[in-house]
Order: sequence, then C-alpha cells, then structure tokens
Amino acid sequence: MFQYLGRRAIYMAATLLAISLVVFVIISLPPGDFVTALEARYAVQGQRLTPEDVAELRSRYGLDGNLLQQYLHWITQIVLHGDLGMSFEHQKPVSEVISSRLGATLGVSIATLLVTWAIAFPIGAYSAVKQHSIGDYAATTIGFLGLATPNFLIALIFIYFSVNWFGSVPSGLCSPEWCDASWNLGKVLDLLGHLWIPMIVIGTAGVAGLVRIIRNNLLDELRRPYVTAARARGVPEGRLLRRYPLRVALNPFVSTIGWVLPILLVGDIVVGQILGLPTLGPILLGALKGQDMYLAGSIIMVLSLVTVIGTLISDLLLGWLDPRIRLGYLR
Repeated sequence: MFQYLGRRAIYMAATLLAISLVVFVIISLPPGDFVTALEARYAVQGQRLTPEDVAELRSRYGLDGNLLQQYLHWITQIVLHGDLGMSFEHQKPVSEVISSRLGATLGVSIATLLVTWAIAFPIGAYSAVKQHSIGDYAATTIGFLGLATPNFLIALIFIYFSVNWFGSVPSGLCSPEWCDASWNLGKVLDLLGHLWIPMIVIGTAGVAGLVRIIRNNLLDELRRPYVTAARARGVPEGRLLRRYPLRVALNPFVSTIGWVLPILLVGDIVVGQILGLPTLGPILLGALKGQDMYLAGSIIMVLSLVTVIGTLISDLLLGWLDPRIRLGYLR
C-alpha cells in the first residue's frame, strides 16, 4: 500500500509540473499581455501611457523577460515558497484572491455534489429495476433533456421566471442586508434560500449523466449469472439488490470524484457570471479576459491539484468497495 501511494505521489507531482507548463504556455498564447491590455484600456479612456511607464509596469509585474523566464520564476516561487504570485488586476496576492472565493465555492460545490448523488442514485436504480416502465421512460426522457440543455440556458430560464413571478433577479448567495452580517440562523436560512438555484442549475447535467450511468451499470449486473443463481436459491429481491448489484452500481459515484470535483469547484463559469455567484468561475473568466496570467494559472493549478487528489481518492475508494479492483492496485 505504501509503495503504491509513493508511486502515485511521484506521478501526481510529475503530472502537476507538466500541467503547469502547458497552462502557462496556453494562457500566454494570445498576443500581448496585461500591460498591453492596460494600454488599450487607457486608450479607450482617452489617456496614454508613455514608453517609460510601459517599461516600468513590465518590470514591476515581471513581464520584461521571455516566456521561459516568466514560467521559471512563477513555478519556482510556488514550489519553494508556496507563493502563487501577484494578481495584476486585483493588485493583491493571488492566494488572497482565491481564498476570498474558496469558501463560497466549496459550499456550492459540496452541496451540489451531495444533492446530485442523492437524486441520481435512487432514480437510476428505480429506472433499472423497473425497466420499460412508465417511470423508466420518464427518467430516460428527462435525463436526455438534462444532458441536452446547456446550464446557462437553465439559469436564464430561472431568471426569467423569477423576474416575472417575484419581480427580482436571483443573484449571489445572500440578500444585500445579510451579506455583511455575522453568521446566525437568519443568515443560514437566507443562504439556503439562494443556494438551491445554483445547485439545480449546475447539478442538472450531472444528475442526468449519473442516472444514465447507474441505470446501465445496474442493468448489466442484473443480467449476471450470480444474480440468476441467487434468485434461484430464493434470496429475497430486496436483499439481493442491496448486497450485490447495487453495491457494484456505486462504482460510478466513486470513480467520478476525480473529474466532478474540479468541475463543481469552478462551478460553471458562464452560470456563475449570469447568477452573480461569488465563486472562482467568474474570477477565472475575468483573469483570462484581462490576461492576468498568474491568477488564471494559479486557479487552473488549484483545479488540477483537486483533480489528481480526487482521482487518487477515487482509486482508493474503488479498491475498498470492489475487491476485484483492490487486487489490481495492491500489486
């Protein structure tokens, strides 16, 4: 086990290093940089930066070197000092910008994940056990609609009905009068009143996809010889489903942790922008638009770290849940 964890730690470190290089190069591909974008912004306002101002800004932000020098400076600061750099746009350390949004991001992500699992598992199991029933057809139809409908369109539909029915636009995770208040029962209830909209919007596609996966996996297990043999021995249907096929059907829940977590952490970038969520998604979009490469690169690196850690957790949980996988990864 310890040898396995050691190998995985080395693979994870190498993967993150490769991702950091690719991310930095891709973010730097658009022509110009933050100073160029700043010059254009000043030009729109009728102002102009002198060549001396431009040179001073490039030196201040570390943009006067070539791409390799900028990357080596950034990754060295991260590895040796844990310093993610300075955000050009926000004029503060990147770690502060990320930490200011991390709490809300984790709250929305965890709530969405739990609700997604709680809804998808019983619907998928029912759809498989009651194959070709009205409920199965209804779940399948709704699942296809959920997969086909973009999340931002669902968010716009919510806004439309909210404006027409309640006369207000759903925005953020709290009402203005509660945003700066200390935590109490009233603020918690206000948060819950705002949280259900992003949970539904972001989790719709996830529920639809998991329902399809669980239904198909459970149908495969129900046709296995061991299920037929157990039924022939007179094992009650409910006990049979709980002990064997349903347990195997849990594998998709566990195996998707690695890629579901980063998707939920960043939310849906467009959905976060539409609903005004104080999460990392809108911050990442703004950083990419403003060529704030240290902020954008650091957010993507955080998501990459969550991905590789989530993949490791998925593998360990799968090994614990399924003995067939356990024998494979302990070799």
